[in-house]
Amino acid sequence: MKIALIGYGKMGKEIEKTALDRGHEIVCIIDINNQEDFDSEAFRSADVAIEFTNSMVAYQNYIRTFNAGIKLVSGSTGWMAEHGEEIKRLCKEEGKTLFWSSNFSLGVAIFSAVNKYLAKIMNQFPAYDVSMSETHHIHKLDAPSGTAITLAEGILENIDRKDKWVKGTLTAPDGTISGTTHCNANELPVSSIREGEVFGIHSIRYESEVDSITITHDAKNRGGFALGAVLAAEYTANHEGFLGMSDLFPFLNE
Repeated sequence: MKIALIGYGKMGKEIEKTALDRGHEIVCIIDINNQEDFDSEAFRSADVAIEFTNSMVAYQNYIRTFNAGIKLVSGSTGWMAEHGEEIKRLCKEEGKTLFWSSNFSLGVAIFSAVNKYLAKIMNQFPAYDVSMSETHHIHKLDAPSGTAITLAEGILENIDRKDKWVKGTLTAPDGTISGTTHCNANELPVSSIREGEVFGIHSIRYESEVDSITITHDAKNRGGFALGAVLAAEYTANHEGFLGMSDLFPFLNE
């Protein structure tokens, strides 16, 4: 399979290595200094493009990739609130293809399924209140993380007493803390911590007066994210529309 990479930071380089190890060919690499290559024959020769950038440029990358007639896999977050409906419409009504996930890790996919199952159980036990925290490296711009929002939405779908998530506390790289976890009974607080070079830790805590239950996913490196992105590209090459991890891993629909 011919793959184009959009974004060549640490994640892009890890994806390149994984793709080559799986026998694929990298035909084009686009980064901040060669944006004109969106119009190149090399880019247009790709079967799928894989994009990992940031919320400020992701939407334009999507549009330029769609205009080149290339299917896209993306792990960029922070763009959905402003452009989500438009991108979904382009995929569902105008023949564009985007496989998007806030997190491509197989471990996170499994964790997400466990999260939803646990929420279904805890729906029966109102004595337990639920909260969430996520920790990432100091370079991450959005908070809460896209993964945390996806996990929160999985909880809201399955616990009747919660109908919205809200930002909890934010611990900045310098250690200062803003915000609060105090919220209304119908709200799920999601707190964020930015420190060091943490790849990603997500914890969901159910607490009552007598005990607490916590589930956690802790990423050790970028390898899991890169493998998931390449698996998604392999899937996307033969599928169309607005795709996600529940298409790649059907157990997420159970």
